[in-house]
Amino acid sequence: MLKLYDDEFFMRQAIAQANLAAADGEIPVGAVVVSNDRIIARGHNQTERLNDVTAHAEIIALTAAANYLGDKYLHDCTLYVTLEPCPMCAGALAWGQVSRIVYGANDDKRGFMRFGRELLHPKTKLEFGVLHEECGALMTSFFTGRRG
Repeated sequence: MLKLYDDEFFMRQAIAQANLAAADGEIPVGAVVVSNDRIIARGHNQTERLNDVTAHAEIIALTAAANYLGDKYLHDCTLYVTLEPCPMCAGALAWGQVSRIVYGANDDKRGFMRFGRELLHPKTKLEFGVLHEECGALMTSFFTGRRG
């Protein structure tokens, strides 16, 4: 199958979602779910807006994608997310059997990789570092602005 877009294109779409989160005062994490080279779901952090600690970008995008597909499993889907998922999100992505996860920046404090790749479904492909600097800059500028 001919790919119309590349990983950087879709990560830029996730960055746009992260910018929406930042504009709302949320931690700037954004995500998109892609199936057959099309974005089928988008999400950004909304924990403050919804008063819900589970309202992470990945969870919102995962739920929207499942609703779009009419299936709880996201086989043949790729999640692009600006920040390494936390263990909660990694667990949800495992249960959803997402085929591929691509994240931009590492999260050394709260990222799931601290606990190992085993938190994901065994068949899930994992890639990281796509637009790493841009994704990391989102977090740095957000927290610098809050502390400064």
